[in-house]
Amino acid sequence: MTELRMPSLGADMEFGTLVQWRVKPGAAVKRGDVVAEVETQKGVFEIDIREDAIVSELLVAEGSRVKVGAPMAVLVPAGVRAPDERPAAAPPSVRPVMKAAPPIPVVRLDGATVPSGTPPHRPRASPLARRVAAELGIDLSAVPGTGDGGVITRSDVEQAATSAASATPPVAAMRPIEVSPKPPAATAGMREAIAAAMARSKREIPHYYLSEDVELSPAMNWLNTTNAARPVPERILPAAMLLKGVARALTRFPELNGYFVSNTFQPSAQVHLGVAITLRGGGLVAPAIHDADRLSVTELMAALADLVRRARQGGLRSSEITDPTITVTNLGEEGVRTVYGVITPPQVAIVGFGSIDERPWAEDGLIGARPVVTVSLSADHRVSDGWRGARFLRELRRLLGTPEEL
Repeated sequence: MTELRMPSLGADMEFGTLVQWRVKPGAAVKRGDVVAEVETQKGVFEIDIREDAIVSELLVAEGSRVKVGAPMAVLVPAGVRAPDERPAAAPPSVRPVMKAAPPIPVVRLDGATVPSGTPPHRPRASPLARRVAAELGIDLSAVPGTGDGGVITRSDVEQAATSAASATPPVAAMRPIEVSPKPPAATAGMREAIAAAMARSKREIPHYYLSEDVELSPAMNWLNTTNAARPVPERILPAAMLLKGVARALTRFPELNGYFVSNTFQPSAQVHLGVAITLRGGGLVAPAIHDADRLSVTELMAALADLVRRARQGGLRSSEITDPTITVTNLGEEGVRTVYGVITPPQVAIVGFGSIDERPWAEDGLIGARPVVTVSLSADHRVSDGWRGARFLRELRRLLGTPEEL
C-alpha cells in the first residue's frame, strides 16, 4: 500500500486545505486522474495520481487543513485486492478548519439581503464553494449539499445558480446583480507566499546574471511563412518558438535543468519548462509544460495555450506545479526590454525574455532595423558559472537563428 500525501505546491507552502474529494473508497484510478482539489495561498489546484491504483481509504475530511507531507488517502496498487474499509480517521496533525465567520449581509439573486443583526446559520460548505457562492450571489443556506456528510460543493453552487437564473422573471433578470467586490485580501495571501519564496531564494541562492541581445530575423521570417498557411486559431506565437529554443538548449546544458536539494544538485532527465503566468485577480503561477524538448513548436503552442487557460480558470494540476525543472518568464507583451528573474527554489535557473523590438543592428558593415529580443539568464553559482551560462545563451542564439532545427 502507498499513501497519497499533501504535495508541496509552492516553495514556502506549509499547509493546504482539502476542498473536495473527486473519488470515493474503492474507486480505481489511473495515472493522471484527478482525485482531489486543494486550496493554497496561490489558489485551488487539482491533485492528480502518479500511478494506477485503487483508493482504499480517505483519511482527511473535506474542509480540513493539512500539513505538507501528511497522508491524505491510502492507495493500493492496481491489481492488488484492497483491504476491508475502516472508518477514516484524520492523523493528529490534521484538523478541520473551524474559523468563525463574522456576520455579513448575504446578497441574493433577487437583490434582497439577510439582516446582519443576528448571525445567520453557517452551512457546511467547501472553501471553494463559499468563494463561488460569493461571486454568484448565492445564499448557501438554500443550497442542498451532495458532498460527503451533506457538504456543499462547487458543483452544488453552480447548479443552484443555474436554477435560480432560469427561475428569475425576465424583468428582474435584466437588473444588475449586486455582488460584493472582491476584497483586497483575496490576493494578499498569494503576494505573501510569493514574497516569502523570493526572499528565501535571494537569501540562500548565490545568483549570477547574464543577458544577450538576439537578432530574430530568421526566426520571425520562418514564423510568418509557417503561419501564412494556417488558420488563425492554429497560428504560432513567438513565445512558443522562444520556449522551444530554451528547451532544446537545455539538453546540452543539464547543469541549468534540475533541483538543488540537501546541498546536492539533482539534474533532471526531462525538461519541464515552468512558464510564469499572470492571473486575472493578481499574482502569478509558473506551472510546467512537461517534456517541452520533445514537443514540436506546434504542440508546444497548443500546450502553452491550454496551460494559460487553465491557470486563469483554476484548473491546474499538482504535477504541473510541483515538477518544473526551470522557469521561463516573458514580459515582452508589457514592453519590458530586459527582465532579470529570481530563481524559484529548488530550481537552479530562470530564463527571461523581453519585448521583440525593431532595433538598429549592424551586420557585415551595414546597419538596418532588425527584430531583436534581449534574453537573460539568472543561475545558481553553486551548480554552474558564468562561462557555462554564456555558452547556454550562445546555443539559444544559434537555435533561434536556425528555426528549422526547432
